[in-house]
Amino acid sequence: MAVQLDMAGRVVLVTGGTRGIGRAIAAAFVSAGARVVTCARSDVDEPAPGTTHVRCDVRDAESVRALVDRVLDQHGRLDVAVNNAGGAPYAKAAEASPRFHGKVLDLNLTGPLLVAQAANAAMQQQDTGGAIVNISSISALRPSPGTAVYGAAKAGVDSLTRSLAVEWAPKVRVNSINVGLCRTELTDDHYGGDEGVAAIERTIPMGRMANPEEIAHVALFLASDLASYVSGAAIECHGGGEPPAFLFARERR
Repeated sequence: MAVQLDMAGRVVLVTGGTRGIGRAIAAAFVSAGARVVTCARSDVDEPAPGTTHVRCDVRDAESVRALVDRVLDQHGRLDVAVNNAGGAPYAKAAEASPRFHGKVLDLNLTGPLLVAQAANAAMQQQDTGGAIVNISSISALRPSPGTAVYGAAKAGVDSLTRSLAVEWAPKVRVNSINVGLCRTELTDDHYGGDEGVAAIERTIPMGRMANPEEIAHVALFLASDLASYVSGAAIECHGGGEPPAFLFARERR
């Protein structure tokens, strides 16, 4: 018997939900029957199909509170919050400015905390509680040269997830997803076109990067009743991870 995730009647907020992984997450919840609100720092001409969009800077507490208030005013409840907004450009840790590092931390750690706080405040008042899914990264699990502070922030997200799962239980479940390399509209530019992408994919045990929809399916599961006893977990979704470099060095001998 096929298991279907029915999110009909649920209200879902997806930060950074207008492109890449966030857009796929929003689409997955829409297809499961949820009412989905996305947010980003800018307006969009075409919100993801079936969603409504609100402009919000997740680094600003007042903006986040206004966002959640708007969701509650329009829909009367908030069942799921997916903290997807994040990212960082390449910069060597020794050369990047304190201001740069502060911005990376604000977007990738403070932002998810602010959204989680506002979402939890609403969810605690609901009989059915709610679920928060934090999009973390494989960079939280291994060295992240060139994006060191981003990796540290994502490790912080995983730690935050575990703590909030304890503080906010039993009404609110909190989990994270350690996402590996994933194909998006920016992949070719970021990794140097098809040849660069192919070279990187040869280092992944699954032989390829993830598709955004595969990350979205994990988020949908964690938010669903199928995961009703899963909280404080970090789900690794990275195609087997990254084998130790010494293995490749040995093969090249």
